[in-house]
Amino acid sequence: MRSRFGLKILLVVAVFALCFWRVFGVSADWDAVKQNLADNINLGLDLKGGTHLILQVQVQDSLKAEADQTIDRVKARLSRAGITYTDIRRSDPATIEEADSIQIRLEGTPTDRVGDVRTILDEEAASWLPTSTGGSSFSLNLRPSELLRLKAETLQQSMSTIENRINGLGLTEPVIQQHGRAEAEHEILVQLPGVSDPARVMNLLQMSAQLEIKLVMGGPFVSPEQARSQNNGILPANSELAHYADRGRNEWYLLQRNPVVTGRDLRSATAGRDTQNPGAWQVAFSLSRQAGQRFAIFTAANIGRNLSVVLDRRIQSVASIESRIESEGVINNIDSQTESLDLALVLRAGALPASVVYLEERTVGASLGADSIRQGVRSAIYGVVIIVLLMLVYYRAAGINANIALFFNLLILLAVLSAFGFTLTLPGIAGIILTIGMAVDANVLIFERIREELREGKAAVAALNAGFGKAFLTIIDTNLTTIIAAAFLFLFGRGPVRGFAVTLAIGLLANLFTSVFVSRLIFDLTTWRKQKLTELSI
Repeated sequence: MRSRFGLKILLVVAVFALCFWRVFGVSADWDAVKQNLADNINLGLDLKGGTHLILQVQVQDSLKAEADQTIDRVKARLSRAGITYTDIRRSDPATIEEADSIQIRLEGTPTDRVGDVRTILDEEAASWLPTSTGGSSFSLNLRPSELLRLKAETLQQSMSTIENRINGLGLTEPVIQQHGRAEAEHEILVQLPGVSDPARVMNLLQMSAQLEIKLVMGGPFVSPEQARSQNNGILPANSELAHYADRGRNEWYLLQRNPVVTGRDLRSATAGRDTQNPGAWQVAFSLSRQAGQRFAIFTAANIGRNLSVVLDRRIQSVASIESRIESEGVINNIDSQTESLDLALVLRAGALPASVVYLEERTVGASLGADSIRQGVRSAIYGVVIIVLLMLVYYRAAGINANIALFFNLLILLAVLSAFGFTLTLPGIAGIILTIGMAVDANVLIFERIREELREGKAAVAALNAGFGKAFLTIIDTNLTTIIAAAFLFLFGRGPVRGFAVTLAIGLLANLFTSVFVSRLIFDLTTWRKQKLTELSI
């Protein structure tokens, strides 16, 4: 008997000590205990304050980029095959609603080479469905399966990039998930508890940071019109104009359309002071091995010509190629340290596949979060106090047993939240309060069963055994069915609903341990020395 009780007592004490240490730490200083509690329990946006954002991914941007890449491939293939054409262009959907209408038009190919053109389109534009529009012209529309795939990939890649950027800031417990009831909405929910500079974060999330290094074909020009006039009124093939504005300079350059290196080729990026201009900042970057080899061959073949660093379609710097460059580069002319740090972070995280716009932005103040905590904790304390008093009055000494199990239940719940890094939200506090009710309900079931057995004339120990035995399956049934419901809330719910489900499920699992095992152990410890126990204080 003693050895059996000893193992049970050792288990309960070990669980209690571990949970207490996990939540409150080990310190005799009250301020240190409060600090440990604050550090160990992650608070959600509604309790801690912070920023709530809903972003919409402009998926039409990625569809246009896919169309541009397809056009470049088709052009190159037509050129190699010696097939002429009068025009090849894409449509320009401006909104998400127009994204599905993306189309490529190829016009003016020779009528005697229509078969060759179709072969090229089938091979170089396999994701597109070509349709003859009469004679030697074609229109290409994205296949429905490819349209859905590109949209889904754009949304997922945007979420991954945003998550990398936020993690780079060192923010704790951010929430980044798809928002809305349908994937067609292409919305992302971002919640950032404890953010002190929401404007910086919003700018960081919206920054495209599409880095490209391109060869300069001409310039500088004072205006786009001057650039065109020096090229017989039109831009040369495979070229584009880009603007360069820097500390009084307002120039235009003619660049090669195809970049030598892009942001996808970066291996790392680091912010630092500009060595050429002490008052400015810069971002030094290094290229991957393959990109470095490609860049070295290119620069060696173009010594003496100019190279431009383009960020989000604006020129950041223009420099002459003095020698072979392998894997290092610098972005100059950055105004502040924060801007350089953010740019380096964004370059490391990767460029967004499409631009994003803010549909909703809310800032929850820390004072509102503190009020929510006070109100939630106050309501939980009031509920616990009332329940404790009622249990003591109604069940007498057995009520002490129930109250000990109840506090143990709450301690286990907080410890699990801390150990697994779950975030406590206001709905989570509601889940804790409901857990208190369920825990009391389990004890009521057991105690009433014991009372029934005592009324039937059974001895105290026999009544205890029968009460716990008969109530056990009922407790298992009620708790498990509620846990299953909480699991569905967690799987299909979002945000606050999931916070409620987490605390409810953890609390109910803890309740199975405390109401059946801990409560029974307390009864056994109070009765095992009394060989002929005649009554129970219940």
